[in-house]
Amino acid sequence: MKPNARSYVAKPAQFPPAQRPWYIVDAAGKTLGRMSVKIANALRGKDRPTFTPHVDTGAFVIVVNAAKVKLTGKKMDRKIYHRHTGFVGGLRSATAREMIERKPEEVIREAVTGMLPKNKLNRAIIKKLKIYAGEAHPHEAQLPTPLEV
Repeated sequence: MKPNARSYVAKPAQFPPAQRPWYIVDAAGKTLGRMSVKIANALRGKDRPTFTPHVDTGAFVIVVNAAKVKLTGKKMDRKIYHRHTGFVGGLRSATAREMIERKPEEVIREAVTGMLPKNKLNRAIIKKLKIYAGEAHPHEAQLPTPLEV
Protein backbone atom coordinates (compact mmCIF):
# COMPACT_ATOMS: atom_id res chain seq x y z
CA MET A 1 0.00 0.00 0.00
CA LYS A 2 1.25 3.47 -0.83
CA PRO A 3 2.18 5.61 2.17
CA ASN A 4 0.01 8.48 0.82
CA ALA A 5 -3.12 6.36 0.31
CA ARG A 6 -5.97 7.49 2.55
CA SER A 7 -9.25 5.80 3.36
CA TYR A 8 -12.51 7.72 3.56
CA VAL A 9 -13.97 7.89 7.08
CA ALA A 10 -17.38 9.51 7.51
CA LYS A 11 -18.05 11.90 10.38
CA PRO A 12 -21.47 11.93 12.12
CA ALA A 13 -21.87 15.68 11.45
CA GLN A 14 -21.70 15.03 7.68
CA PHE A 15 -25.00 13.09 7.75
CA PRO A 16 -27.74 15.17 9.42
CA PRO A 17 -31.22 13.55 9.38
CA ALA A 18 -32.61 16.28 7.10
CA GLN A 19 -30.23 15.32 4.27
CA ARG A 20 -30.71 11.55 4.36
CA PRO A 21 -32.67 9.91 1.55
CA TRP A 22 -36.08 8.29 2.16
CA TYR A 23 -37.01 4.98 0.55
CA ILE A 24 -40.35 3.21 0.38
CA VAL A 25 -40.84 -0.57 0.13
CA ASP A 26 -44.12 -2.29 -0.75
CA ALA A 27 -44.05 -5.59 1.18
CA ALA A 28 -47.07 -7.09 -0.61
CA GLY A 29 -46.05 -10.52 -1.90
CA LYS A 30 -42.37 -10.07 -1.02
CA THR A 31 -40.40 -12.76 0.81
CA LEU A 32 -39.65 -11.62 4.38
CA GLY A 33 -35.94 -12.52 4.56
CA ARG A 34 -34.91 -11.25 1.13
CA MET A 35 -36.76 -7.98 1.68
CA SER A 36 -35.27 -7.56 5.17
CA VAL A 37 -31.70 -7.83 3.85
CA LYS A 38 -32.26 -4.96 1.41
CA ILE A 39 -33.94 -2.85 4.12
CA ALA A 40 -31.13 -3.50 6.64
CA ASN A 41 -28.46 -2.54 4.09
CA ALA A 42 -30.29 0.71 3.23
CA LEU A 43 -30.74 1.56 6.92
CA ARG A 44 -27.02 1.04 7.61
CA GLY A 45 -25.92 2.83 4.44
CA LYS A 46 -24.09 -0.15 2.98
CA ASP A 47 -25.56 0.64 -0.44
CA ARG A 48 -23.74 4.01 -0.55
CA PRO A 49 -20.06 4.83 -1.17
CA THR A 50 -19.89 6.81 2.10
CA PHE A 51 -20.46 3.70 4.26
CA THR A 52 -18.45 3.67 7.49
CA PRO A 53 -19.15 0.82 9.95
CA HIS A 54 -19.07 2.92 13.14
CA VAL A 55 -21.13 5.88 11.81
CA ASP A 56 -24.84 5.91 10.96
CA THR A 57 -24.75 6.92 7.27
CA GLY A 58 -27.96 5.19 6.22
CA ALA A 59 -31.34 6.26 4.90
CA PHE A 60 -34.87 6.25 6.27
CA VAL A 61 -37.02 3.33 5.07
CA ILE A 62 -40.83 3.18 4.97
CA VAL A 63 -42.46 -0.25 4.64
CA VAL A 64 -46.12 -0.41 3.58
CA ASN A 65 -48.44 -3.42 3.28
CA ALA A 66 -46.64 -5.27 6.08
CA ALA A 67 -49.69 -7.48 6.56
CA LYS A 68 -49.21 -8.94 3.05
CA VAL A 69 -45.62 -10.13 3.52
CA LYS A 70 -44.89 -13.70 2.41
CA LEU A 71 -43.04 -16.48 4.23
CA THR A 72 -41.78 -19.49 2.28
CA GLY A 73 -42.44 -23.13 3.04
CA LYS A 74 -44.24 -23.98 6.28
CA LYS A 75 -42.81 -21.04 8.24
CA MET A 76 -46.26 -19.48 8.76
CA ASP A 77 -47.15 -22.26 11.19
CA ARG A 78 -43.73 -23.49 12.35
CA LYS A 79 -41.84 -20.24 12.98
CA ILE A 80 -42.37 -19.15 16.57
CA TYR A 81 -41.72 -15.69 18.02
CA HIS A 82 -40.93 -15.47 21.74
CA ARG A 83 -41.09 -12.50 24.09
CA HIS A 84 -40.90 -12.18 27.85
CA THR A 85 -43.13 -9.95 29.98
CA GLY A 86 -40.47 -9.53 32.66
CA PHE A 87 -42.42 -11.45 35.27
CA VAL A 88 -41.81 -14.99 36.51
CA GLY A 89 -43.30 -17.46 34.04
CA GLY A 90 -43.88 -14.62 31.57
CA LEU A 91 -42.62 -16.27 28.38
CA ARG A 92 -45.16 -15.66 25.61
CA SER A 93 -45.00 -17.38 22.23
CA ALA A 94 -46.85 -16.87 18.95
CA THR A 95 -46.55 -18.38 15.48
CA ALA A 96 -45.78 -16.23 12.46
CA ARG A 97 -49.41 -16.52 11.32
CA GLU A 98 -50.69 -15.18 14.65
CA MET A 99 -48.12 -12.37 14.64
CA ILE A 100 -49.07 -11.28 11.11
CA GLU A 101 -52.75 -11.22 12.10
CA ARG A 102 -52.13 -9.24 15.31
CA LYS A 103 -49.00 -7.11 14.71
CA PRO A 104 -47.64 -7.45 11.15
CA GLU A 105 -45.21 -4.58 11.78
CA GLU A 106 -43.38 -6.56 14.46
CA VAL A 107 -42.62 -9.47 12.11
CA ILE A 108 -40.69 -7.18 9.76
CA ARG A 109 -39.09 -5.22 12.63
CA GLU A 110 -37.80 -8.49 14.20
CA ALA A 111 -36.36 -9.69 10.87
CA VAL A 112 -34.57 -6.40 10.15
CA THR A 113 -33.32 -5.99 13.74
CA GLY A 114 -31.75 -9.43 13.59
CA MET A 115 -29.73 -8.34 10.55
CA LEU A 116 -28.28 -5.22 12.19
CA PRO A 117 -25.15 -5.10 14.37
CA LYS A 118 -25.73 -5.80 18.07
CA ASN A 119 -24.44 -2.51 19.51
CA LYS A 120 -25.54 1.03 20.36
CA LEU A 121 -25.68 1.91 16.68
CA ASN A 122 -28.46 -0.69 16.29
CA ARG A 123 -30.82 1.41 18.41
CA ALA A 124 -30.16 4.53 16.36
CA ILE A 125 -30.54 2.69 13.05
CA ILE A 126 -33.81 0.91 13.87
CA LYS A 127 -35.48 4.25 14.68
CA LYS A 128 -35.22 5.14 10.98
CA LEU A 129 -37.46 2.19 10.02
CA LYS A 130 -41.14 3.11 9.66
CA ILE A 131 -43.53 0.16 9.17
CA TYR A 132 -47.26 0.30 8.35
CA ALA A 133 -49.71 -2.61 7.99
CA GLY A 134 -51.65 -0.98 5.14
CA GLU A 135 -51.03 1.32 2.16
CA ALA A 136 -51.33 4.66 3.97
CA HIS A 137 -48.34 6.36 5.59
CA PRO A 138 -47.78 9.94 6.84
CA HIS A 139 -44.44 10.49 5.05
CA GLU A 140 -45.51 11.83 1.63
CA ALA A 141 -43.78 15.15 2.40
CA GLN A 142 -40.36 13.44 2.43
CA LEU A 143 -40.85 12.31 -1.20
CA PRO A 144 -39.65 8.71 -0.72
CA THR A 145 -38.21 6.89 -3.71
CA PRO A 146 -38.94 3.16 -4.28
CA LEU A 147 -36.28 0.79 -2.98
CA GLU A 148 -35.62 -2.07 -5.36
CA VAL A 149 -36.27 -5.34 -3.51
